[in-house]
Amino acid sequence: MRNFWLGLYMRMVAAADRRRIRTLMRRHPGLEIHPTASSAFARATFALEPGARVRIGAGVATERRPDGVRISVRSGGEVVVGENTWLRSDLGPVILNAYQGAKLEIGAEGFLNGAQVSAKAGVRLGRGTWLGPGTRVWDSDQHAIDEQRPERPRAVEIGDHVWVAADVTVLAGVTIGDHSVIGTRSLVTSSIPAHSLAFGSPARPKGLVGDRSRVPI
Repeated sequence: MRNFWLGLYMRMVAAADRRRIRTLMRRHPGLEIHPTASSAFARATFALEPGARVRIGAGVATERRPDGVRISVRSGGEVVVGENTWLRSDLGPVILNAYQGAKLEIGAEGFLNGAQVSAKAGVRLGRGTWLGPGTRVWDSDQHAIDEQRPERPRAVEIGDHVWVAADVTVLAGVTIGDHSVIGTRSLVTSSIPAHSLAFGSPARPKGLVGDRSRVPI
């Protein structure tokens, strides 16, 4: 009997969350959340300017935490979260920012665990790519240094089946090749070839990595 009432309560919570999601999508015409994505996105924070777009694909999962997922998109910007991606928020919020005219794309079957991604030029994460807790991916220096050295956004691309571990910072203009692993607390300032084990500050390839396409989360 206890399981019956617990199940009933959970179904009621999910139904209420689905209603809130429909309200959010009416409020933000550029917001699309697939019907099979987690109902917990009702608790996410969406800050979308007119003309901004967010697409959350089929089967995308997250936890039911207030502000566990925070998505901010400026006019003309776009955030795309591929199907069956997990935006894990129990160790920290997942924060996604796309500035005016920029696209932030997360490939299918990705795993972002309390990570932050910010796109001013463009950021693409490939299929099955993982970002660990506290990791930051920025395609810009964020601010000008002085009058002679303005901010210079440069696109970032992280390939398929890449694992970027905890507390890593990936900076503007970097490409990380498929099936690479970036060690904890690394600072990635230049591109990393495919199948590399790289770490350090700045991160440099120190070994080889095989096929990661079947490695479970």
